[in-house]
Amino acid sequence: MHKKTLMVMLIVTALTLLVSACGLLQEPEEASAPISATALAAATKPGDPVMDTPDAEIEEDTIETEEPQSEDGQDTGQAAPGALTVYQISQADSEVRFELDEDLRGVRTTVVGTTDQVAGEIAVDPSDLSTAQVGVIQINTRTLLTDNNFRNRAIQNEILKTGDFEFITFTPTSISGLPESAGVGEEVTFTVEGELTIRDITNPVDFTIVAAIDSDGRLIGTATAVVQRADYGLNIPNVPNVANVEEEVELYIEFVAIAS
Repeated sequence: MHKKTLMVMLIVTALTLLVSACGLLQEPEEASAPISATALAAATKPGDPVMDTPDAEIEEDTIETEEPQSEDGQDTGQAAPGALTVYQISQADSEVRFELDEDLRGVRTTVVGTTDQVAGEIAVDPSDLSTAQVGVIQINTRTLLTDNNFRNRAIQNEILKTGDFEFITFTPTSISGLPESAGVGEEVTFTVEGELTIRDITNPVDFTIVAAIDSDGRLIGTATAVVQRADYGLNIPNVPNVANVEEEVELYIEFVAIAS
């Protein structure tokens, strides 16, 4: 009996060490700092997409955020026609979400992971949308959470390897589908093409965006895209009770951006 008990304990210990070694019991790295947007660079000419770079400087004579004034010198609360207003994504009002399906204990389940740690800037002149600009969008992977801590550790330690790769980054390369102009409260649908980097792998991805400027002057919208796990080497660890994980991953960015 003693030998059997000892054998069981050794097996349990070995399994625990194995699971721990593969990251399923290790606590993930915490975020290094609250996320912040990289400054949006000015376009070289109207209509050009803007690539965000850490060292880029805003050209004051290209992007103007000064509000027009009435004849008596009072602010009107609206941007001057022909001026780009820079909007910065508000973490307090925004959310990034991924969704995919899996069989969990034999039941088809939709896995949802969310974080509010998303940052980026958008420059818009509603009277001339051909000059719209979108900067680099960053998401802190160390803050992505689902409804299961075991799954969270697997995602962060094994799948996204967030200890080495803290951020998912989307770098826009072009914008298409915008109308000439839009009024307050008028939704517009357009596409932003760019390069999505997850861990150390970068692939072209298109985000479809539906957005509008509300009566409070905020830019509100949703960006959606679908990526394939295999394109980023996002392999699922072999764990009990989980099977048939969907290949497609749906990405959503529900954002509120405030004029800066």
